[in-house]
Amino acid sequence: MAEDRNVTIVEVGPRDGLQNEKGVISTEDKLELIRLLADAGVRRIEATAFVSPKWVPQMTDHDAVMRNAVRRPGLLLSALVPNEKGALAAIAAGAQELAVFASASETFAQKNTNCTIAESIERFRPVLTLAREHGLPVRGYVSCAVDCPYEGAINPAAVREVAESLVGIGCGEIAVADTIGRARPERVDAMLAAVRQSVLADHLACHFHDTSGQALANVDVALGHGVRIFDSAVAGLGGCPYAPGAAGNLATRDLVLHLNDRGFRQPVDLEMLALAEALARQMKASK
Repeated sequence: MAEDRNVTIVEVGPRDGLQNEKGVISTEDKLELIRLLADAGVRRIEATAFVSPKWVPQMTDHDAVMRNAVRRPGLLLSALVPNEKGALAAIAAGAQELAVFASASETFAQKNTNCTIAESIERFRPVLTLAREHGLPVRGYVSCAVDCPYEGAINPAAVREVAESLVGIGCGEIAVADTIGRARPERVDAMLAAVRQSVLADHLACHFHDTSGQALANVDVALGHGVRIFDSAVAGLGGCPYAPGAAGNLATRDLVLHLNDRGFRQPVDLEMLALAEALARQMKASK
């Protein structure tokens, strides 16, 4: 059987990239960023998060962003949701995919969602029920899949258990996240080997931060495991407000060029992407 040369990029800049910025970013600029990314040929965009403005003020305009974001054939707009209330709001605003976020670290779960890992999974059950009723796919994130800013190295078995739980409640895609960018290729290899005991490679995605300059090496490890879905953020925007030192998602341009070099050709217009990058840098400079 011929090797699968198709790789999907999930652009997380408008959500994960902007959620930690300190300056005021207008709804209009967010919508323009999404439009430019769509014009560049990106086909999956995580547009916003339906979370409490108290905890993530940069996502306060989630309803306006989702309702007014560009719609195109072949473009999938997703929203991060923490619970049933967020899911209801996201669906009403026109989200085409939902994402829920668990953690492989109990300490991170408590600081990020004020509950245990097990409690977070229970919170997601009504989200999955709503998604099924509306025919929407659901992605499940596993944060701190390699390292935690509080606990240090994470046992790969713990990541596998959380991934199993997310699949068990109905998540069709599992995104394992190197939340703070400390992951080294050998540890990504061990983690993916464990997770693949329970989750098929074509249902796996990888979310790498480039804090330590290892993101592309980790992409290569994941490709070797058959992973064909990767997250990235325009101009390397990003960070996590609950993970000190987590600045710097893998930049979309770097990922596109890296995949192209390895024969996984990406239908991304780099000239159009440059316009999105310029706007993203302007947003970051405004903080």
